[in-house]
Amino acid sequence: MQFPDMPFRYPRVLSIAGSDSGGGAGIQADLKTFAALGCFGMTAITAITAQNTRGVTGIHAVPAEMLARQIDAVATDIGVDAVKIGMLHDPEVARVVAQAIRRYGWQRVVLDPVMVATSGDRLIAQETVAVLVQELFPLAAVVTPNLDEAALLLGRPLQDESQLDEAAADLMKLGAQAVLLKGGHLPGEHLTDVLLQADQAALRMSSLRIASRNTHGTGCTLSSAIACHLALGDSLPDAVQRARSFIYQAIAEGADVRTGNGHGPLNHGHAPLPLKKLPLAKRD
Repeated sequence: MQFPDMPFRYPRVLSIAGSDSGGGAGIQADLKTFAALGCFGMTAITAITAQNTRGVTGIHAVPAEMLARQIDAVATDIGVDAVKIGMLHDPEVARVVAQAIRRYGWQRVVLDPVMVATSGDRLIAQETVAVLVQELFPLAAVVTPNLDEAALLLGRPLQDESQLDEAAADLMKLGAQAVLLKGGHLPGEHLTDVLLQADQAALRMSSLRIASRNTHGTGCTLSSAIACHLALGDSLPDAVQRARSFIYQAIAEGADVRTGNGHGPLNHGHAPLPLKKLPLAKRD
């Protein structure tokens, strides 16, 4: 059998995160987002959770050695254009991920410091926070905490929109190259996010709040969408703004759907794109 020429490849995005058995967040939300935005999704699972729309009832860690093997298997064969990092439950796992980023020289890395689930369940050990900051903040193209996560990282409450710029600047001082601080947990009809990059003015982005109980996995979805747009060659500000547009529509299109008895998922498939094809280079 003669095979056709293969001059193309797909944009390749790797999610290093935990699995959500309920399908609304974690690896499952990441893969749905990758597919919806025309990217080829791959995974390295850090933990398995027993989880639904009402909360997390169990977490089973994947051994660090197995996580490293998952990452190496993907990187040495398929290749990686961008990385999204989610739930990292212990220091050893965080170090394995940092070592892999350095080993493969990945630049388009989106770090979502997953610490607290939508239900309020804590998903990260306290001792992991320091390793996350020391090892991974400097390696990420952008860090995407919500207000609860930023408050935990900074050791102070964040309760007003006027605090966003200063908080983002303080997160940058922890070693991040760029910070997208998400203000969705603040009250009000509008929600505001702040993107701060070194030596640049803060970019404030606001949108009308959508009344919906289906907000499980919003952080995972946003960070995954940013990674997709970075893999497609967008600048960070463009990637963030396009990702925000995607998640806004995903929330709007899923607001009237009931899934479970708690915080339901977004509608990731509201406007799916076919897998994009990129020119195949020799290094690929």
